[in-house]
Amino acid sequence: MDVRTRSTIHNPDSDQLRELTAAQPTVRETEYGNLNVTTQVTARSKLSTFIVADDPSRHTDPTITRSEYAALARAQNEHIADKDVVVLDGYIGDHPDARVRTRLIIEKENANIAAKQRLLYFPAEDDAEPEFTVIYTPSLAAPGYPDDRIIAVDLDAGVTRVLNADYFGESKMGGLRMWDALMYRRGGLAMHSGLKVVGDGAARRVGLVVGLSGTGKTTTTFSKAGGGAPVQDDFVSLYPGGKVYGTEAGTFAKVYGLTSESEPAVWHGSTQPGSYLENVAMNASGALDFHDKSHTENSRAVISAEDIPGMIYPAEVETADFMLILNKNANIIPAVARLTPDQAAAYFMLGETTGTSAGGKAEAGKFLRVPGTNPFFAYRHEWQANRLRELLDSTSMEVYLLNTGRVGGSEDDDRSSKVTPAISAAIVAAIAHGGIDWEEDPDFGYEVATEVPNVEDTSVLRPRLLYGSQDRGTEYADLIAGLKVERANHMASYEDLLPDIAAAV
Repeated sequence: MDVRTRSTIHNPDSDQLRELTAAQPTVRETEYGNLNVTTQVTARSKLSTFIVADDPSRHTDPTITRSEYAALARAQNEHIADKDVVVLDGYIGDHPDARVRTRLIIEKENANIAAKQRLLYFPAEDDAEPEFTVIYTPSLAAPGYPDDRIIAVDLDAGVTRVLNADYFGESKMGGLRMWDALMYRRGGLAMHSGLKVVGDGAARRVGLVVGLSGTGKTTTTFSKAGGGAPVQDDFVSLYPGGKVYGTEAGTFAKVYGLTSESEPAVWHGSTQPGSYLENVAMNASGALDFHDKSHTENSRAVISAEDIPGMIYPAEVETADFMLILNKNANIIPAVARLTPDQAAAYFMLGETTGTSAGGKAEAGKFLRVPGTNPFFAYRHEWQANRLRELLDSTSMEVYLLNTGRVGGSEDDDRSSKVTPAISAAIVAAIAHGGIDWEEDPDFGYEVATEVPNVEDTSVLRPRLLYGSQDRGTEYADLIAGLKVERANHMASYEDLLPDIAAAV
């Protein structure tokens, strides 16, 4: 699409983008030589995001009409006509069967967004026209919408318009949300998911790591337990036969609380000169403090795959062998459960977890149900679960529920047990290489582990026994009864959900 501007810098290289970014008043150089930007908006703006549609019945999330969108488009086009802009082209995805050429148009004053996006796009070395376009005007308010901000998603035209937001996540998700919808229309299912390889040679196994931001998706994906190597951190599409297609040439990782021991790969990438940081606290001399949340807990790093040790490009991986549905809670969810296909689609649909700062203040710390743990799916949410159930019939892929939180109570309850990253890593390695003993859980019907190699704290494996050993049987029974009613009511709210999926919980 043609957009008039005062001046345009077309596809600047990395040096040009760094120079433009360094000129921004909110950007400073860190002790490691990379650049750190402070933004006004610190998380994705869910309440300001609308799908353009005259038929709202096809969408669960809020919509605006095409006539309303046309007025927004005119206002943004008129605004940008008097602006200096940066235009960046690249591909979402690196496999010829799933990649989509995408264009970002961003005001020059916010060139850091283009610099970050360049690390995540795969290079566009041809002259093809973009299928998707993200038009981004942080300096233009949208009165009448939440926070005077709007992200308007026109799936039919392949255009997302972002007004009055300077958070990089809206650029990244602007393209990925449209890619997500396209993969669904083509018969696949794009998931908010990491992708990793565990082991090598004949023992190589590939796993999808499905989870809401902040639930341990990145930690699990980048863990080297079992001989692992990361492939993709954020969005992967599953197709019949277990085929998988990735999206990005790097990662947009949450770094609050980061240490070199907790996530070595992300630490390494975050401290490279070519990476970009967003909202990380730092002192006057450029020293970083990843534990300072005075501005936000949702501090981030954008890292190229070249700066992540051992990262494999997604086109090198053909199919997935197992899927992990992450669930970060502090109740009666076991550290791991093995699911039937109907159960897999059901727990995927429930998307139960505890919200984090990645979803803004409205979600942080609250119990959530986010279908598919994917807040970016643009159609009816239950269609995700129905599609997953269909795809599972085409593959022998195993599906597991993985709790990355606690069992038996919150952090301030000394009767509870934490599912540590080491426990999760041992579980993933055992899923890939074998060695887990299973038994059916009498309350939920899925299988729970009785023993996992290298997991000594077995209290996190069978919550029923943990509560029983602490004379909390009545509390456990009440939790089960309440959870079953809540889940049934939640499932009943989705009119298109397949009955076998709704009945599986």
